Amino acid sequence: MNQREDTKHPGAGTHAGMSTREVVGSVLSAAFGVQSSRNRERDFNSGSYRQFIIAGLIFTVLFVSTLVVVVNVVLD
Repeated sequence: MNQREDTKHPGAGTHAGMSTREVVGSVLSAAFGVQSSRNRERDFNSGSYRQFIIAGLIFTVLFVSTLVVVVNVVLD
């Protein structure tokens, strides 16, 4: 990796990365506004933005789908 790529992704290649459980926990915590500053720092230092984008999109689809189902059940 050259110097330019290192500045784009600080910490890239220096950490082992985050497990799926850690990513899901961080996304859920952030969605409900209870993310700790320690976990936020961990996310920015060792997490991949792609993991968080994918997990965020999946969470959003599941959340909206759940709301649609609940509203349809209540209105029936």
